[in-house]
Amino acid sequence: MFRTGASRLALRSTIAPISRQAGPARRRVPAPAQWITQYSSISARRPQLASMAQLRPVQAALARRPMADLADKKINKQAEDRYRHEKLEPTPETVSSSSSVHPVFSEVGIDNPVNDVDMMAGVRHDVNTIKETFSLAEVPRQAYTIGLAGVLPYLATSLSTVVCAYEINHASGGQGYLMSANTAEALLHVLEPLQIGYGAVILSFLGAIHWGLEWAGYGGYQGYPRYAIGVVAPAVAWPTVLLPVEYALISQFCAFTLLYYVDTRASYRGWTPPWYAIYRFVLTFIVGASIVVTLIGRGEVADRVGRLPGAVDRVTALRESAQEKMAQEEEGIRIQNAAKEAQSSEDGEGKDST
Repeated sequence: MFRTGASRLALRSTIAPISRQAGPARRRVPAPAQWITQYSSISARRPQLASMAQLRPVQAALARRPMADLADKKINKQAEDRYRHEKLEPTPETVSSSSSVHPVFSEVGIDNPVNDVDMMAGVRHDVNTIKETFSLAEVPRQAYTIGLAGVLPYLATSLSTVVCAYEINHASGGQGYLMSANTAEALLHVLEPLQIGYGAVILSFLGAIHWGLEWAGYGGYQGYPRYAIGVVAPAVAWPTVLLPVEYALISQFCAFTLLYYVDTRASYRGWTPPWYAIYRFVLTFIVGASIVVTLIGRGEVADRVGRLPGAVDRVTALRESAQEKMAQEEEGIRIQNAAKEAQSSEDGEGKDST
């Protein structure tokens, strides 16, 4: 802040040099006044009046004030004598490695310094949130047990796919650790449609739950919007069994994710119990992880295992075989007609010769 004119003038009067008239060089300059501090009683001599007279009024007032305070104080000789003869007794129990060291990261004179900010509080909060999510404490025990039992076969097919892929890749001379390469390939062809079909069943069941909630009137009767969830879910799930393995698994993964979003919105609107969104999250997480593991295992042997013919391939093969059979029949009829024509022409030539 800017100083005012009065304060600037007072400051200048204390620090400005004393103007003196020019005199002969032999004249002795008086010694400066010696200051006496109020914290000590030792001094060489008191300031002389001659030196005080050379000071300006402000400087003289500043010099007189400590001397006036010192004159009012009396030294307690008895207390000083007692302190001088007092013997200091050591107290090791009150001394430690930090008792005489001032802490760097705290204020002076504070008995209870402010604690530092806990930098891991946010991480612990996130960990506790994850624990509460996976604990499923609010989910009924029966629904929790049956739901996990329902997704365990899906997880088992996924892990079995990875085991079969490992056996096929690491088979030495056609023989692996647990089974031969041919057996692993045959088992892999059985597991793929089994997992896809079971995934379609789970999707259909999750959609049918909303029909049951509508019939029970949970959250009110919503009508067609809630019935539509139970209709669209199987309509999307079952056509995936006609697709190739990779496309079928990816389609079901998207269907599970979309249905989880629909169930979350339904729970937010009060159409389902409050714990249903958390329950669906855990089940969807297990199923989605199983699909990802299956795709990884399938990708490891994509170039070594032939693709199992799907329903579309079978329909195409049946149609092609029917066309080939029809072409063979037409060819046989044509040959038969040509043979008949040749026979009739030979008979006609024989009659003419006779």
